Amino acid sequence: MSNIIVLGSGMVGSAIALDLSKKHEVTVTDLNTDALRKISTKNNSINTQALDVTDKNALTRLLAPFDLVVCAIPGFLGYNTLKQIILAGKNVIDISFFPENALELDALAKENGVTAIVDCGVAPGMDNLILGHENELLELTDFECLVGGLPKIKKWPFFYKAPFSPIDVIEEYTRPARYVENGNEIVKPALSDVEFIQFNEIGTLEAFNSDGLRSIIHTMPHIPNMKEKTLRYPGHVDHILALREAGFFDTKKIRINNDTELSPLDFTSKILFKEWKLGETEPEFTIMRVTVEGKDVTGKRKKVIYSLYDEYDPHTRTSSMARTTGYTATAAANMVLEGLFTDKGVFPPELVGKHEACFSYILNYLKERNVVYKKHESQL
Repeated sequence: MSNIIVLGSGMVGSAIALDLSKKHEVTVTDLNTDALRKISTKNNSINTQALDVTDKNALTRLLAPFDLVVCAIPGFLGYNTLKQIILAGKNVIDISFFPENALELDALAKENGVTAIVDCGVAPGMDNLILGHENELLELTDFECLVGGLPKIKKWPFFYKAPFSPIDVIEEYTRPARYVENGNEIVKPALSDVEFIQFNEIGTLEAFNSDGLRSIIHTMPHIPNMKEKTLRYPGHVDHILALREAGFFDTKKIRINNDTELSPLDFTSKILFKEWKLGETEPEFTIMRVTVEGKDVTGKRKKVIYSLYDEYDPHTRTSSMARTTGYTATAAANMVLEGLFTDKGVFPPELVGKHEACFSYILNYLKERNVVYKKHESQL
């Protein structure tokens, strides 16, 4: 049994803590004491601690006795928190999905003897892991990831609910999307190049450009075509574009009256928090399709597709997004604690997936929790 600390007790952080507590001593921290009380009611063996992760000294002191850190805080706090975890000399699994380049902390992690696996969720996360695995088997030319988490009940006007902060979702809608085409990095606005795609499990969804490639632009530069698109119900993009183009996502503060200044983004986030908040027992699903193409050792072209369709689990009352994201992180945590991956530095999942034993461990761990990736291969 190891001693693990989970930073963040949101929907995904709570799922991580509950899963890890089955075989480890777990402490969860958050600034929100109501969230900490809620997780205590689910499992009173989990220790809770109020913590402001921006207090560097308090964070460093608290981390001292733990064997491993799992970082599940909002993205805007992620990079600096990860840096402090590394400076504290603690191995870490990170799912904060911050916008900065985590590889910039690689030298610091090596210097402090730290194993840091970042972007360790569903996407980014499992799609990277799959890419790293298939890159060892094929001379890849193409990579595409289509992914989305959606409510089963479509409520107008957005047809969308989120298990995390609206401001993190809005970041996905405002950050320019990068993809790779014929070996060239292309930058387009998020929400561009909308296309409609059919899925057997759910019907037609719309896919649009989002900035999901992240680390693989740097770690897999030999692959000439790489793209990630987000999936939503048809009609969602038009509503978001209307808000974005009208200025509702602007960060510059405007004067409301003589005493009050407020940014449109802060206002919009407050409004959308209620509109987009996923209920604890609300049925939802995660859908992902990862497609790679390339040549095998005989020179034949192959296409390999990994598909995931996962739903809210009513027995454990765990959302699908929390399951698919959180259990990927807990799989990696156990993998590190069991000594299966011991390299020092910062590692996005594609650099972990290249190891067959690690790839198989994580897939089997997820399968044990009924998060199942189906693989289909064909000749081109």
